[in-house]
Amino acid sequence: MIEKTYTTPCGTIRYWTNQYHEPSKPSLIFLPGLTADHRLFDKQIAYFKNKYRVLVWDAPGHAASYPFELDFDLFDKATWLDEILTKEGIEHPVFIGQSMGGYLGQVYAEMFAEKPKGLVTIDSPPLQRKYYTAIELWLLKRIAPVFRLYSWKTLVKAVTEGVSTTAYGKKLMFDMMMTYDDNRRRFSHLIGHGFKILAKAVEKNCAYEIKCPVMVLCGKEDRIGSCIRYLKAYEKHTGKPVHWIENAGHNANTDRPETVNGLIDEFLKNLS
Repeated sequence: MIEKTYTTPCGTIRYWTNQYHEPSKPSLIFLPGLTADHRLFDKQIAYFKNKYRVLVWDAPGHAASYPFELDFDLFDKATWLDEILTKEGIEHPVFIGQSMGGYLGQVYAEMFAEKPKGLVTIDSPPLQRKYYTAIELWLLKRIAPVFRLYSWKTLVKAVTEGVSTTAYGKKLMFDMMMTYDDNRRRFSHLIGHGFKILAKAVEKNCAYEIKCPVMVLCGKEDRIGSCIRYLKAYEKHTGKPVHWIENAGHNANTDRPETVNGLIDEFLKNLS
């Protein structure tokens, strides 16, 4: 994987891509969730990098994509992502987004409806306004001070235990959180900003009707927020299935990588 950079008005984004080139195949764009970084998809990159063009980033403000002014929204992020894809000559992206990365994939598909070849969301509910209560959106925009009430040790334990069911997944989340060990205020600001731009994207009340094929995955043991409730409502409202991953938490792709990789593989084979 080759490390590259892309400069925006708010800061520089770092991303990694391979040199695989097969025009008949889509390119896989991996989008990590809030406070996670490119390492979240290590098991997926290892599996797919010799079969597809792959690209993964540290999202703006995260890990190596820092310093970065937190003065942007999900629509800005989607615009920068599109500019990176244009720079890389990627025309038929399949987005694979976990949590906040899945929200970004939905925003990208809203803005650039004809470009995505497919979208895979992992533990990432729909963005349509109908799934969220007013109080939930109000709280999302004001949650940053809550995280500052906890000691760093308590917060690290709560997050690492909360997002994963496996030793590998918990250790990986711990390692990613240690990026912020010497700047804990940065971590709370990042979380606060992330939830705020999520709420604002929902409040925009866009259609978020994805035109490309979509596959929705979720760990059966996901305990982050109301993810499972939202996705059960999604199944009910749309009649479309969610692939519930056994013995997996919010970071389902780290808990059950073989299962997730197999489902993504099958999804890609079925794309026209």
